[in-house]
Amino acid sequence: MLSEAVLVLAVALVGGQRLLELVLARRNERRARARGAVERGRGHYPFIVALHTLWLVSTLVESLLRGPELPVFWPVPLALFLLVQPLRYWALFSLGESWNTKILVVPGAKPVRRGPYRYLNHPNYVVVVVEILAFPLILGAWVTGLVFTVLNAAVLYVRIREENRALAEVAVSGQQELKVDKPE
Repeated sequence: MLSEAVLVLAVALVGGQRLLELVLARRNERRARARGAVERGRGHYPFIVALHTLWLVSTLVESLLRGPELPVFWPVPLALFLLVQPLRYWALFSLGESWNTKILVVPGAKPVRRGPYRYLNHPNYVVVVVEILAFPLILGAWVTGLVFTVLNAAVLYVRIREENRALAEVAVSGQQELKVDKPE
């Protein structure tokens, strides 16, 4: 049996994690913009913020309405949720000051190819996909898990396409700079 306070605390902890990441993202954004960064994909960003906010609210509301009893299968989504957390922070630390919740293109920057980015183009999105499904399932909020997994897939489809365009832009601008710098 789980108390309502524990349900609220669980959602608050995940929400707190997101807020701390937003603080870091804002700091990194200021630094990137000072280096001439231009934002790409600005139009879909409010949908990402809304999706993550509503996902947490929906998880809390559905789990409270369902009652404090955890589902019998709760250890499986909890294990999945915990297993992807190291990947989240490996990705974040590998990007360093380049990590952000927005798509910021810094002139002359080169794409990061260390850490998990040696193996995956978008490792943090793997984490987000697992979290969006697993976290609500831990608390028995299976409707939230399913609905927001579908919504997240749609948003990520747009996001990844835009991010890939930005990465291609960075790669092209880096090659152009190399051509300019080479003596003839």
